[in-house]
Amino acid sequence: MPAYFEEIEIGQVVSLGAVAVDARALDAFITTFAPNWHADEGAPDAMIYALWARLDSQITTAWPQTKRLAVDALRWARNPPVGELLRGRMTILGKDPVGDAKGIVIAQHDLLDEGGRLVFSCLTRSLFKCRSDAGD
Repeated sequence: MPAYFEEIEIGQVVSLGAVAVDARALDAFITTFAPNWHADEGAPDAMIYALWARLDSQITTAWPQTKRLAVDALRWARNPPVGELLRGRMTILGKDPVGDAKGIVIAQHDLLDEGGRLVFSCLTRSLFKCRSDAGD
């Protein structure tokens, strides 16, 4: 990645990068969005989603992805503590052409902790341009 729709392969795994659970960010998030949560419980689910969304948005800006159609099947497995480094990955599960200019890519996204344990996962459907529509 980045790749046009025709170049994406089912089973392909793409790194989304890494992000740490920052103490100041956790405190600010709890104060603003989860006032009944305690920092010693780790990052709340909504913050984990925000960390994944940050990684996802940073990496996809260079991709020929034109639209995120859906984020489904959200699953939280654990709440990582302050300092935990989370690594994101995306696995292509399927693809479906939509005319000659674009196609839908179905992917599973995972956030894993330093021990390789699942922290968060979701399924996405995204619209990607075809190379033939890129003017290359």
